[in-house]
Amino acid sequence: MENYWSLRWDLPPDTSYLSSTLPHPACNLSVERGIRRDGVDDDPVVVTGVVTRRFDVTIRGAGWVYAAKFRPGGLAALTGAHARDLRDVTVAATTVFDPATTDALRDLAGTDGGRETFDDALARLATTPTDDYLLLLEVIAAMLADRSLLRVAEVEQRCGVGTRTLQRLFERYVGVTPKWVLSRYRMHDVVTDLDAGYGGSLADLAAKYGWFDQAHFTREFTDLIGVPPGSYQRRER
Repeated sequence: MENYWSLRWDLPPDTSYLSSTLPHPACNLSVERGIRRDGVDDDPVVVTGVVTRRFDVTIRGAGWVYAAKFRPGGLAALTGAHARDLRDVTVAATTVFDPATTDALRDLAGTDGGRETFDDALARLATTPTDDYLLLLEVIAAMLADRSLLRVAEVEQRCGVGTRTLQRLFERYVGVTPKWVLSRYRMHDVVTDLDAGYGGSLADLAAKYGWFDQAHFTREFTDLIGVPPGSYQRRER
């Protein structure tokens, strides 16, 4: 488990709010009251796989969400689910977890006590990590710790992992390619630098994190963040 997170809202009538999240290579298990998910019927306990675009949810009225964000590959390692099947979709948790787990979470009445409820429900599923999953975590840790890693080939050399092995691990456990994960982490680094007050050239910042085509960088940043990098850099803090 990487962390738990929660959201509670109570909006005036006839108003809405767009909640947006930058993509992460992680799956979420959540209890959602006040949100109706397409294709999930009325079950409030859902699993959301790795989302490859900005994750937008429009909320209205009153409601709350309490969720567990898994470490990259953690959901697949815990349940045996194939992460590729969950990419860019939200499904009823019953398609991934056993009834006892989902029933325990469905009884959650609010965000208070959510962590204890999730801990109790998931503890019984704990298992010894496989060597493959431990290797994946080693690779993910390298991607996060070393901001100078810009190419998958550099990650392979750093971790001593072959191309096919790396692709297989990410397909099975994360559901996306190593290139996608590395690119997302470097985009997170871009946003972190801008949030810290970076005032230099955007071309230099893009090149620092692996984008040598300015148009490609601007398009990808805008798609993920919602505004062009120049506008984000000039925004009021």
